[in-house]
Amino acid sequence: MLNWIETRTDEELAAAARALFASAFPDSPEPAGVWAAPGRVNLIGEHIDYAGGASIPFALEQNTAVAVAPRRDGLIRIASEFDGSIAHAELPLADVRPGHPADWSGYAAGTVWAATAAGTLSCTGLDITIVSDVPVGSGLSSSAALECSTAVAAYELAHGHSPDDAARSQLAQACIRAENEVVGASTGGLDQNASLFGQRGKALFLDFSTGAVERVPFNIEAQDMVLLIADTNAPHTLSDGQYASRRGIIDAVQSAAGCSIREISNAVDFAATVNPAEAELYRRRVHHVVEETNRTLDAATALASSDLDTFRRLMRESHISLRDLYEVTTPELDSAFTAAGELGARMTGGGFGGAVIALIPHSSVESTAQAIYDAAVSRGFPEPTFLVARPGEGARRLV
Repeated sequence: MLNWIETRTDEELAAAARALFASAFPDSPEPAGVWAAPGRVNLIGEHIDYAGGASIPFALEQNTAVAVAPRRDGLIRIASEFDGSIAHAELPLADVRPGHPADWSGYAAGTVWAATAAGTLSCTGLDITIVSDVPVGSGLSSSAALECSTAVAAYELAHGHSPDDAARSQLAQACIRAENEVVGASTGGLDQNASLFGQRGKALFLDFSTGAVERVPFNIEAQDMVLLIADTNAPHTLSDGQYASRRGIIDAVQSAAGCSIREISNAVDFAATVNPAEAELYRRRVHHVVEETNRTLDAATALASSDLDTFRRLMRESHISLRDLYEVTTPELDSAFTAAGELGARMTGGGFGGAVIALIPHSSVESTAQAIYDAAVSRGFPEPTFLVARPGEGARRLV
């Protein structure tokens, strides 16, 4: 039997966050509100957000919700519901710094620290409870959903109103800094921008060379198409050095050139000169970045003209590049990609586990999911779980 991811309504998610707050912090007053931020799925443009590239993600309908109350003693207290148990963390905001806390609590506490350090908001402490429908370790940005829900909550409590787009850009930078510096999991900003700027029925075109965020219609239903997500349930982490090693190569090339990969003439050949001892490795990594950026720009054109045939071909090419040049896929991801028929399919997220997406006809959902499931089981892989994804709202207040 296929396993489908269940999603709570906004009302159910808010009620769960408030209930957890009441049990976790009986000494605290009622939460001032409940805020939510979504996970994201990236349609194309992978591993290029830190190289001046472009991506086309959208915010999911699956959210992380936080119930939050202000404090006056400088403490950050956090309780998080995860996998049937409740995890707790407590520390002074003044103790948050690069590398601490480097566990799950750093995503929330680090975001508040980075936003206050940047002058985006002021904070004298918070009580936070966390509930989530975003699958953890799936490549669907559960970490960004936590950061962004915390960010909009802290911002509204400090300013008395929700953040506009300019403030959301500032909050995105705080979330990125929290993940990079406090937790130590490299990110280029794709996830945070998608979670903060998402809009129902819209995908986002993110241009990392200019910082531009453009909301674009994503009306695949008009062509009787859907986006199927298959979470392989393979172990997935971006803080184990694999992501950082690839980003390190890109950063080294950009540092040597004094500009982004996108701005370097003959970037692939130039990359080989940066580290002659590993010239071919540097070539492969930069080759992916160059091609993936061009693919994403072509995909944006195709999406604007509703040319889903071209868009699906580009998705397939993206996965092959991530497999052969950037080497971030796994046997589980490649199995799902092949079982989905390849055309219109690709891994999404940082890789090394996580999910595969497939842009397919509505009539093919069950058969495609079954093919992915059967392929996994036949090879002794974990049983995948499935979701039909639609663009949802970005970070916002629920109640």
